[in-house]
Amino acid sequence: MIIDFHTHCFPEKIAKNTIEKLSFVSGGLIPQTDGTENSLLYLMSKDEVNKSVVLSIVTNANQQNKVNDFAISLKSERIIPFGSVFPFSENWESELERLKENGIKGIKLHPDYQQFFVDDERIFPIYKKIEKLGFILVFHAGEDFGFSPPYHATPERLRKVLSLVETPVVCAHWGGLSMGEEVLKHLCDIDNCYFDTAFGYGTMPKDRALRILEKKGTDKIIFGSDSPWNAPSWDIGMIKTMGLTPDEEDEIFYKNAEKLLGIG
Repeated sequence: MIIDFHTHCFPEKIAKNTIEKLSFVSGGLIPQTDGTENSLLYLMSKDEVNKSVVLSIVTNANQQNKVNDFAISLKSERIIPFGSVFPFSENWESELERLKENGIKGIKLHPDYQQFFVDDERIFPIYKKIEKLGFILVFHAGEDFGFSPPYHATPERLRKVLSLVETPVVCAHWGGLSMGEEVLKHLCDIDNCYFDTAFGYGTMPKDRALRILEKKGTDKIIFGSDSPWNAPSWDIGMIKTMGLTPDEEDEIFYKNAEKLLGIG
């Protein structure tokens, strides 16, 4: 059983242009799907992934409803969509309530694309509303290939946020892309903080991953690929080189996700 907690897809009419643009700004990453739902489902079947969480990101106030309409439309036996809100939109609160009413289980925020520092006090009411509604909160964490410093969701900044909320928070990319030492220093001791493994293959040194696993514990690590930018099989293979027990692998590959999502 595999649940991929970190994937992306886009409406068919914009998928091609979106993938090409994201690939270009990120330095020429080679996508493993064409960005559509059908292509994601094909890759899931090919790599033996049972379910995927699709993470949407709202990058401006005008697109908020459309992005979330698409997310809601993706709900199926195999796809679990998360929504998003633009922090500086006038109706972020009612949009969170709409997502909850439509059975959405989580919210993705990407502080670099959305241009806010994760510990900006202006954003705190959004975190509290997310907590009140019982959402899982997912942050892009660490560096992003499409941006230059300063990065908006460093482990040190994320620690400040995690002390404010009790809702489960998933810090993507092993807690912080390319910031493993900071992750070890600031995030491994926080109980409501989970890490996903997205985009780990090719970016996370094995010795650092093992140190994070040892300090954080396999009960707080969730499998993710960041498809279409990594194929799930790449990150599955990476996890299988870690020398974990079958029970520990099961925690990472699906049990921790099932617990957070309330499924299984």
